[in-house]
Amino acid sequence: MSETNRKGLLVAVMLWIVIISVIGAGVKIWLFPKMKVKLEKQTSSDTHYAKGTITCAADSFSGYAIVRSDAMRDSLKSQGIKWVVQDDQADYQARIKALRDGDIQFAVFTVDSFIAAGAALNEYPGTIVMVIDESKGADAIVAYGSAISGLPDLNHPETKIVLTPNSPSEFLARIVMSHFSVNIPEDRWIKANGSGDVYKKFRAADASDKLAFVMWEPDVSRALEQSGVKDLLNSSKLEGYIVDVLVVGRKFLRDKPEQVSEVVEAYLRASYGYQQQPDSMVSLVTKDAKSNGQSLKTDQAKKLVSSIAWKNTMENYAHFGLLTGQEAKGLPSLEDVIANISKVLAQTGALSSNPIAGKETSLFYDKILSDLKDKNFHPGRVVAIAGMGDSNLEAIRGVEDLPALAEDQWNQLISVGQLRVKPITFGRGKALLTIQGQRDLDELIGNLKAWPSYYLKITGHASARGDMDANIALAQSRADAVAEYLYSGGVSPTRVKSMASKPSGEGTESLSVTFILGQLPY
Repeated sequence: MSETNRKGLLVAVMLWIVIISVIGAGVKIWLFPKMKVKLEKQTSSDTHYAKGTITCAADSFSGYAIVRSDAMRDSLKSQGIKWVVQDDQADYQARIKALRDGDIQFAVFTVDSFIAAGAALNEYPGTIVMVIDESKGADAIVAYGSAISGLPDLNHPETKIVLTPNSPSEFLARIVMSHFSVNIPEDRWIKANGSGDVYKKFRAADASDKLAFVMWEPDVSRALEQSGVKDLLNSSKLEGYIVDVLVVGRKFLRDKPEQVSEVVEAYLRASYGYQQQPDSMVSLVTKDAKSNGQSLKTDQAKKLVSSIAWKNTMENYAHFGLLTGQEAKGLPSLEDVIANISKVLAQTGALSSNPIAGKETSLFYDKILSDLKDKNFHPGRVVAIAGMGDSNLEAIRGVEDLPALAEDQWNQLISVGQLRVKPITFGRGKALLTIQGQRDLDELIGNLKAWPSYYLKITGHASARGDMDANIALAQSRADAVAEYLYSGGVSPTRVKSMASKPSGEGTESLSVTFILGQLPY
């Protein structure tokens, strides 16, 4: 064989070696894995979560127990959705940024934290699609009665308040500052890390210390078990302020509205199932607390359940303005809730200005619930069989008028505090309301709706100069004029008493009326 042929043969052999190597590599890299994937697919099962995973950010508050419940998770699993609840340790800024970035699809907020977080971010990448619950005693301000007897004592320059920043406890303090003649500047705040930490500071305090403590259940009940401890104010007296809502990312809502509806419907079904059996709700809260590293005794769990109003389907329809005024039974619309809360945040310095004024409807989306209502959705609705109609439709727990009081009961009222109302003044010798006075009373009407459990004493004043009987009559007429205006604004006459003070002085006070909120003794 010639040298040329030998070289040609060598090249051909090397070429075949390269070809065989490439083919071998291709088989190893491409064919074998493909065959392996095919084999795995042939011997595997289909996923139960064909629609994918939906993640919701929340924290360990037991009011969110239904969000984390097996019932909600299983309901969404049946719809092909994997429901994951992620605990972010109540980091609201991280929560709203995660919504913006699409890292999560849903989040739970208190309305005030949602407004504040969006203002800090300078955008609201999510919108409210459902009201979850409202605190009805789960949050409270407590103190030793020997040191602080009532809300007015919070004005004392030596009084300090222990609270958790960026929490419902801080917001409860801000509500008090906004609505009552109480000022607690931040340099008198002692900041704590959660209700448990507040409770520890409470236990370490002396009964003579001028300290008020803002905490939530079960720590509120633990504190009130101590001798001499007084409940200065709790959220059961409030309406429409400490409210938890479910927020969805706007992009996810735009792209997958059907899945948003499935999440809302699953929550309402789970909530209905648990609330139909009180013991079941107590068990759920106890289990949920344990999963979050907390231990609740049965009586503590019962107290917690009774201090949270989990919102049912009909109440959601009411809050979203889908029921008429009479059907809603006095429940505030979400639009008004947002307006009132943003106002408190701005008035008390939590926000430099009100970013929501006039744009309240931009923070919630009513079409999901509206569509459910149009479909006659309710988790307690039973398909009509043999002429049977609906069964077990939940009632709306509305705002009920306070019962009328006898004269001696009015005299027994305990003052809660003086409302922060601009002076309602009258012209000298007159009992006619001015235009400005009517505007200020409109604001008072809104505040009275926020405190539906308290009675109101209206005291008219008049100058001491001149005929005493005529001046007393004038003071009474001024109080009566204010009372009549409040009635015209929807305030129940059963919770209002107008009276005249003994005429004294010559200043502005002698031309005004004053207001005191009160409650019957326990």
